[in-house]
This record gives sequence, structure tokens and C-alpha cells, in this order.
Amino acid sequence: MALSEIRFVNLTEDLAPQCAELERQAFPTADPEHLLSEEDFRAYARIFPEGVFVALDGDRVVGQGAGIFLDFDFDHPQHTIAEITGEHQCGNHDPDGDWYYGTDIVVHPDYRRRGIGRRLYELRKDLVRRHNKRGIIAGGHMPGFAQHKHAMSAAEYVEKVAAGELYDPTLTFQIENGFRIRGVLENYLPNEETDGWAALIVWENPDYRERRQT
Repeated sequence: MALSEIRFVNLTEDLAPQCAELERQAFPTADPEHLLSEEDFRAYARIFPEGVFVALDGDRVVGQGAGIFLDFDFDHPQHTIAEITGEHQCGNHDPDGDWYYGTDIVVHPDYRRRGIGRRLYELRKDLVRRHNKRGIIAGGHMPGFAQHKHAMSAAEYVEKVAAGELYDPTLTFQIENGFRIRGVLENYLPNEETDGWAALIVWENPDYRERRQT
């Protein structure tokens, strides 16, 4: 299956059941309570469908990337995903927010390493440029930390990944896509393997134009 055969569309409510099922297939060991549900995707489809991109092989959902617009205080960056995104992980969407906050990105295990994830990031960047937002923020999952957490702190780990001294399947990919690590987030999302740590990652829109104050 070539990337050219994959269609990318914005979320519609009829895709919600498949999107929720993809969450469960991609994260089989995760607590279902912490995954996006069909109800969550239906809420996204009502509140901000333009912020959710879905990859389709025929009529089958094989990838998705979700997010909302919001403002972010870099002087007080600590947050959990539940706190910052609100109800259904999209309740705090603010059309006038300066940033696109990436809440979820996943590719079906059978479709990985085919460029789908990279294309989802490109679509997010295009959205940010169209709406003249400052960039993209996310709490980056760092699965490789599980093998190093007994030897170093989360902050030390992300520094070594950023410097290229360690490879992380997710963070390294995000760095290759233009993101920079701006710190670590404690208790971001319950996860026994990473003890709830995530990396604060940021992509800044090079085409951003300051808005005039009215």
C-alpha cells in the first residue's frame, strides 16, 4: 500500500466508531479510560472537525491526528492533557487561540513506516499556516524512557534524545519533523511504563505574522 493510495479527510461523525477502534488497536495495553472514545470523536466532529485529520485506505480508518486551538502560557507550562483540553479532549477549543495543541496522533500498526504519520504532521502545519497560528504544541510520548528511567530523570532523558545521544521512537521522529523539546511534563497522562512523563514539544510557524491589536 503506497502513501498515494491513502486518502486524508477531515473528521465527520460517521467516522467516529472507526477512529475509536483504531485507538484501541494502536494502544492495546493502555487503559481504555485514557483513550479517545467514540463519544469524544463525535464531540470533535461537532466542535472542530477541521482540526482532526483522518487517513483512509478505501473506507477503512488507518490513521488520525487530532488537535484544537488554544492559548498557552510558556511561563507556566506544566499541565496534564485533561486539564488543558477540557471535556472530550476538545472542550477548551478556542478559535482565536494562538496555538494548535495536538491531542492525539496514531497510525494503525499494519500501516506504520509508510509516511502516514509524517503526512498527518504536514496537514497540521498547513492548518496552522492557513489560520496564521504561532505553531503546534503537544505533550510528546516518550516510550524509550521506560528503558532508562531507573538510570536518569525524564529531563535528562529528553536532553539526550534532543542531542542525538539516545533514540526514542516517538520523540526522535518529532524532532525530525521540526519540533523542539521545551521541557518535560509531569503526570501528563497516566502511564506505568513512563511514570506519566511526557515531553513538551513545540513547532513554531515560520510564516506567522503578528496580528494588529484592535
